[in-house]
Amino acid sequence: MTLDSYRNSVSWIVKPTARAMVRLRFTPDSCTIIAFIAAVVAGYFYYKTDIVLGTVFVFLNAFFDAIDGSIARELNTASPRGDFLDHVLDRYADIVIICGIFAGDLCPWPIGVFALTGVLMSSYLGTQAQAVGAGRFYGGILGRADRLVLLIAGGVIAVIYPLNFAGLGIFGWLMVLFGTLGHFTAIQRFVHVWKSLNNN
Repeated sequence: MTLDSYRNSVSWIVKPTARAMVRLRFTPDSCTIIAFIAAVVAGYFYYKTDIVLGTVFVFLNAFFDAIDGSIARELNTASPRGDFLDHVLDRYADIVIICGIFAGDLCPWPIGVFALTGVLMSSYLGTQAQAVGAGRFYGGILGRADRLVLLIAGGVIAVIYPLNFAGLGIFGWLMVLFGTLGHFTAIQRFVHVWKSLNNN
């Protein structure tokens, strides 16, 4: 993933933040659940075409989703159970956010479904690699962190300077991007895993 490659370079921000949240008695699972709740609320506001609040809650989803793993490492409580919960709720978060966008007036539903399938297939290929013994693989051009940053940036742009091109607003074009790059990422992951399994 593009942004995940910079994870180490922002550790100077993430680690102190994680330590502060530990002192406030946040746990990894509580952050995972809060991130999911924020995604549900974001989806609702997108459905109501409230871009400002939708973007605020996407930011909260991104923050809590990014910090839960760091808190687990600070507390030395990282576990398969927590990892499982995180991945399940991340997929539901993706679904409610994107469905909120195309169920309202921000995007035509066929484009929204295209985006949703791209997002889910790219995520599925990442974990299915581990299921078949090739190890978990989340490489490719577009990951979840990238999508969240694009949604936040798109929300800011849509509020400051609404654009409409070829009948689509910013969120419509974001869904086109998510669908196209999501399926392309799924193909990249499929090829990587296929070659890895062939070498075994």
